[in-house]
This record gives sequence, structure tokens and C-alpha cells, in this order.
Amino acid sequence: MSFRIAFVTSELTPLAKTGGLADVSGALTRYLHGRGHDVRVFLPLYAKIDRSALDLIPVEFLQRVPIDLGGRTFSFSAYATKLPGSDFGLYLIHCPQLFDRPSLYTNDPDEHLRFLLLQRAALECCQGMGWSPQVVHCNDWQTGMIPLFLRTLYRWDRLFEHTRTVLTIHNIGYQGNFPAGIADELGIEERSFLHQDDLRHGMISFLKTGILYADYLTTVSPTYAREIQTKDFGMGLEDMLRHRADHLVGILNGVDYREWDPQTDSLLPHPYSADDLSGKLENKKELLRGLGLPEGNRVPVIGLVSRLTEQKGLEILREPLPHLLRRRDFRLVVLGSGEKEWEEYFHALQRNFPAKVVFHSGFNNRLAHLIEAGADMFLMPSRYEPCGLNQMYSLRYGTVPIVRKTGGLADTVQLYDPEAGDGNGFVFDHYNAEAVVWAMTAALDVYQDQEAWTKLMRSGMALDYSWDKQGAEYENLYAKLTGVPVS
Repeated sequence: MSFRIAFVTSELTPLAKTGGLADVSGALTRYLHGRGHDVRVFLPLYAKIDRSALDLIPVEFLQRVPIDLGGRTFSFSAYATKLPGSDFGLYLIHCPQLFDRPSLYTNDPDEHLRFLLLQRAALECCQGMGWSPQVVHCNDWQTGMIPLFLRTLYRWDRLFEHTRTVLTIHNIGYQGNFPAGIADELGIEERSFLHQDDLRHGMISFLKTGILYADYLTTVSPTYAREIQTKDFGMGLEDMLRHRADHLVGILNGVDYREWDPQTDSLLPHPYSADDLSGKLENKKELLRGLGLPEGNRVPVIGLVSRLTEQKGLEILREPLPHLLRRRDFRLVVLGSGEKEWEEYFHALQRNFPAKVVFHSGFNNRLAHLIEAGADMFLMPSRYEPCGLNQMYSLRYGTVPIVRKTGGLADTVQLYDPEAGDGNGFVFDHYNAEAVVWAMTAALDVYQDQEAWTKLMRSGMALDYSWDKQGAEYENLYAKLTGVPVS
């Protein structure tokens, strides 16, 4: 039996992306469509989306549809299109007044209205199409009000009588908290549905509302599902999540191996496989040569591709990196952008170690792929990491991860044991400089034994984190919610 799934998201690869949400939205919906499910995706038509590559077809009965948000009337139009390389239903919500902005997310005073409109528009589209979804799959705070809307504003419509909701928490650090004064703009007459303590404190949280009312909650790794129920990781929502623990499950994100596989990666100058690793060495040479770094004789390369934010654990690298660069011979290649403090730090590191360090500010997809292929190790010292994808990319590319034991990193990288010869990376527990120095030093030491290192690389490359495996867990969840078995 197939499912009818309305998938509402604020990001979707390759059209609109700031992080992992976009990758998951793109890959999971492709998987579900490939399995025969009727999945329809609803996404804002942001100004940043390149429309020249899309065949936008106006949905005739969904043009200039009015929506009242607290006495202000906005109108949206829906355009049907298809992602390049896919043919599932994608509906772009066009509302220039709210979505024609320079960036996907803003600090504008009407930010809440932008995503209230997305959520209302997705449900209005279902009504306009006369299409009854069995599951509405919501993602992060930008869609967190949908479960409440279905219980209030749209409860009258029998189209949604049997609809169930799933809310996936991709990163609990972003909660969509707004002043309580926006309550009138929700369109819900009965305030008792809103979190009363928050109202008394002058706040409404989109994510908290979703946690309260969604039929089921998921997050993006089993370890993160446990972590967010604790004070250290719950960001103030831990008590509520513990209360809903029997309706909370962690499902590890999958990897789209059509894009991330060194055998078929079109962005690599030299494809390679676990059976023939010669191309990896050639990619390493290309990487160093292209960045102007000396190659040296079997000198290890450590890669770091990341948003430069506190979450990513950069503070525990502040002292260790200069210390290790003085003591050990390795190359460090950093690609990323973010907080000014950390961009300045890596620029300074490059100035101080010009023969060992290159920092590329910004994002470059081709370079990101080449770093995954050309580096020997990949560094992820995250303070917290709901799932993480780069460590899974790295494993497939034979680039040994050095990670902190948290979230999805703990679920995918196991500590290498040189005596037993098992494990697939270097894992440290404690969030401090000493721990990351230990892990990096251990990796650099093992690298000197090329026979052991090659075995370590191949053990990672053999792992399967594809959506064929992870997507089935979502199908099982939909079956549990709807009472309809997966065909």
C-alpha cells in the first residue's frame, strides 16, 4: 500500500539550501516517490531560486488565493514543477510580498508571517486539489504550526479527517520563538490551544507548538533523540520531549550516493573505489596543487568543511591547531563561512602557517567534493550534531573521520581499535582541547602505518548509509501512524 504524503519544508536541494534540512528534504522525498508513494512537496518560491531551469506551471485553481493573517490579507499562487532528475510533485508557493527577500531566512519583523503563510498555503493547496494526505510531514519550526492548524482552523474539513502529522526536528537550536503579540495573526480563536506558560512570558514558539500537537516526532539520529531529552541538549524543551518520549524516535539521515560516491562523482578529476584507491592519491595531489600547498612525501591532509558557528566546536580547536601545526607535519584545508570571529581565526592561521594551511571562505561545491576525496582525514569536533552528513560522506570517500561522540556522529563513527583492527574513525568524548588533541594525534600516528590505514579506509567505504535503508524507517512510521501496512 502506498501513502499520500504532504511534505512541507523551507529548504530543498538543489533549489534552496542553508544546511542539512535541504539535503534530507530532497533525498527523502525522492526515495518515497521512488517507492511508489504519492508525495507532494510544498516549498516557498524564494527570490534566490533560479527559475530559468524550472518549468513553472501555474496551478489554475490556486492563483491569487487570499489568506488572512490577523487582519492582513496576503495572496499566494501555486506553481507546479519538477526537480531536475526527478518527477515527483513539487509545488512552489509564490508570494512576492513575503518571499522576495535576499535570503531564505531573515530577521525582519514579519518573519513569522512568512512561514505562517507557507503552512496555511500548503493546506489550502491540498484543499484546492481535493487531495487528502494521509500524512503531513513537517520539518523544523517553519512548519511547526501545521499540527495545531489541522486541529483548529481546518478541523471542519473532512478532507483532513484521517490525516496524521509527523514533525521532524532537524536542529532543536532553532525554535521559531516570537512575541506573544502575534497570536492574533495565527487565526486561532481559542487561545487555550497555545502554550499558556509561554503566553504568560510573552512568547509563542512554533517548534514547541509542533512538539505539543504533532502525532509523532522524529529527529535525525537515535543518539540525538536521547540527547534532546536532557538539559545539556534540549535547549529548554527537554521536559516536554521527555513527556512525549513514547512518540519520539530518532531516524538517522541517509546519504544520497548518486551525488556522494567517489566512483561516480562527476566533480572529481579522478574517480576511485575501495578496490582501486589510486584515484584518491591523485585527487589529493590535485587538491594540494590547486590550493598552492606543497605536497610533501606522504604528508597527511586534514579537511574541515563547515559552517563556522559555535555549534561546530571550533572553540576547542583554537589552541590545539597552532600547537599541532608546529609539532606535526600535516596540511589543513578549511572551507566554510559564518561568524566573523572564526573567519578571522582561520585567515590568521593561514597567514601564520602558509605552507600548511589554506582557508577558503564561502562555499564551493566542487571544492567540497574534492576535499572529501583528497583529504586523508575529516575533522568534526562538534559541540552538538543532530545527525551530520559530512562524516558519512567521508566514510564513503575513504577519508577517516575525527569526531566528537555526540548525536549522529556517535551513531555513525566507531572508535578505531588498533589491536582488534575494528572501528572506522577517531572518536573523543569530552568537549575540550585535550580530547581533540588526543584524537588528532592518534589519527596522525596511525596514518604512519599505511597498511593499517588502508584497512581503516576500506572499512568505512564498505558501510551503507543510503536512503534505501533509512527511508524504510519513515515508511514504517507512516504505517504505524495510519494503520496501513507498507506494500
